[in-house]
Amino acid sequence: MQTAPKKVINAWAMFDWSNSVYNLVITATFFPIYFLNSTTAAFGEDNVQFFGRTFVNSALYDYALAAAYLLIAFLYPILTSIADTRGHKKKFMQFFCYLGSFACCGLYFFNGSNVEYGVICFMLAAMGYVGSLVFYNSYLPDIAAPEDRDRISARGYSFGYIGSVILQLIGFALVLKMDDNKQQAILITFFLAGLWWMGFAQITFKYLPESVPSVKEHKKNVFKEGFIEIKKVYDQVSHMPVLKIYLRAFFFYSMAVQTVMLAAVTVASKLLKLNEVKLISTILIIQIVAVLGAWGLSRLSMKFGNFNALITAIFIWMGICVGAYYTAVIVENGQSGENLFYGIAVAVGLVMGGIQSLSRSTYAKLMPETKDTSSFFSYYDFTEKIAIVLGLITFGLLEELTGSMKNSILSLIVFFAIGLMMLYAARAKQKKFSVT
Repeated sequence: MQTAPKKVINAWAMFDWSNSVYNLVITATFFPIYFLNSTTAAFGEDNVQFFGRTFVNSALYDYALAAAYLLIAFLYPILTSIADTRGHKKKFMQFFCYLGSFACCGLYFFNGSNVEYGVICFMLAAMGYVGSLVFYNSYLPDIAAPEDRDRISARGYSFGYIGSVILQLIGFALVLKMDDNKQQAILITFFLAGLWWMGFAQITFKYLPESVPSVKEHKKNVFKEGFIEIKKVYDQVSHMPVLKIYLRAFFFYSMAVQTVMLAAVTVASKLLKLNEVKLISTILIIQIVAVLGAWGLSRLSMKFGNFNALITAIFIWMGICVGAYYTAVIVENGQSGENLFYGIAVAVGLVMGGIQSLSRSTYAKLMPETKDTSSFFSYYDFTEKIAIVLGLITFGLLEELTGSMKNSILSLIVFFAIGLMMLYAARAKQKKFSVT
């Protein structure tokens, strides 16, 4: 196949530009800071009431995000199968985009005391983000030839980091300008994130082609065809040993990567007691460094191969976890871990975008030539979302049970180690098949 025209490629990448503001503003910086501070102020302590039950607010944040990902993950197989058989890929992508963007706007009315309302909007925003992402990812093999997939995948992540940084700067400027009413500045930023997401996605929806139905004559109803499609894809994946092992590796290292990214701000806020300005500035630096990281790991994969580049990234991630654990220890001993945290943050930026971009393009290279791209990518995204669910639940439970985040951080090293061993196995299997 040939790579699509530049206009289509850029339109595809613009969806990362539009939806990455959710990932940065809602899950990475402003919302977790605001959620912790506003709920603590409303309830007078870290323990909050949610539908009659008491939770530590940071753990509730983790559980809510895990629940949202779990709900959408179980919808993936049937939705993506329908998208492939009926050619509705773009329509589903639009639906989840609008769901998420309106939910972001809805967070404007969250004040800390209405916890149930805030958590529901937060969960709907998360479901909109991850729900649209599987259809967005599945366009990659449709528009890019195999040799261009690493580069184009990296372009999408780079667009996303640049776009989200721009809105981050706008939000940051609002916080500084409205110093006497920072809460209102943050709420306005939530609303702007929803408008940004919805608005820039129109470029994607205008130029991205409609998907072609994989079934021309529909002899069964939409749900029966969907389950038939799931079984067909499952049978194909089960006969592809390299892809199977890679998905297992991806599951374990994603459990760690995504948990670090999603829990980083709550760790820095509760453990290091960094104020809003320092936290937002740090995340901003991470995003800028991540643009270089996505490009750099893509170049590394071109020279040494995808598996070797991923293995290198995971070793760096394991070093980051060790550094974060050590930071937690010295903070608990009454020393300042702020400077060490900033160094770890830069390291996270270097591998954060790169490992996500390369993981996606590696999967796109390993999957067979097929019209069922949404169904195939549902396996990829389902694997990632279940990994996030288990990672966040483990992180939250360990904090509640042990009373310290450092034990939660330590558990992530185990997930990275298992993923690393699986990657070595996948690389060995790939070499065996290339020889035979």
